[in-house]
Amino acid sequence: MPDNPVAVGNYLCGGGAPLLFIAGPCVIESLDHALGVALRLRDLAETLGIPLVFKSSFDKANRTSGKSFRGPGLERGLAILQTIRERTGLPTLTDVHTADQAEPAAQACNVLQIPAFLARQTDLVEAVAAATARHGGTVNVKKPQFVAPEDMVHAVKKCEASGNSKILLTERGACFGYHRLVNDMRAIPEMQSLGVPVIFDATHSVQLPGGEKTGGQRHMIATLARSAVAAGCDGVFLETHPDPDNAPSDGPNMLPLDQLAPVVRSLLRLRAALLAE
Repeated sequence: MPDNPVAVGNYLCGGGAPLLFIAGPCVIESLDHALGVALRLRDLAETLGIPLVFKSSFDKANRTSGKSFRGPGLERGLAILQTIRERTGLPTLTDVHTADQAEPAAQACNVLQIPAFLARQTDLVEAVAAATARHGGTVNVKKPQFVAPEDMVHAVKKCEASGNSKILLTERGACFGYHRLVNDMRAIPEMQSLGVPVIFDATHSVQLPGGEKTGGQRHMIATLARSAVAAGCDGVFLETHPDPDNAPSDGPNMLPLDQLAPVVRSLLRLRAALLAE
């Protein structure tokens, strides 16, 4: 059986543990930029007393345009993430796209994330689960936009069979025709019924994919996050950036860093109200 609650670095997620937050810029731009964001997130976590995982990607391999910025790459990106973990004390999360990235990424980060478009790639899922198991890490599998929540049982079983029972699933919307994602909040309890904690990705859920570049409805992030907390999610994924309008990746669906605290506070109040019932 999967672990529930799941150890995520020095935190617990699920099973009645406090709401977990995963936050950071979409892609690593530089050491100074990523570390600056991470330090502000650490301060926020300490002020509000919340468990927070720093997230950023060393490579955005699924860009709409082949000319788009992808990040510093594996070696430099993982070195930056290790520095952030050491300097801030925050657990770190990054996504991987190929099986050969799993081992070095598992050495550098507490959580490895499998992107939604790749969650049915058996070799990748098995490699990530095995590598994170060797290093005491956790797997976060994003539910593909084209997969039913109950069918995520197969990803869970692949992770367990590869030696890791520390599994998170993430909901990030479903395809609704072209250029639109929708969220069916029933997916949260349906995936929780598989025995694993469920994270809600409030920022990728507001994406407007397609066209020359991906757009987004940033003003809907807080609305969807509150809906997911009301539906009982175990954690919230919020990409954030000091200046998202000038970010090199996913700016339209990232929350400005100076707007993060009030959103988090509203989610904590909602969670407390639900627990008080």
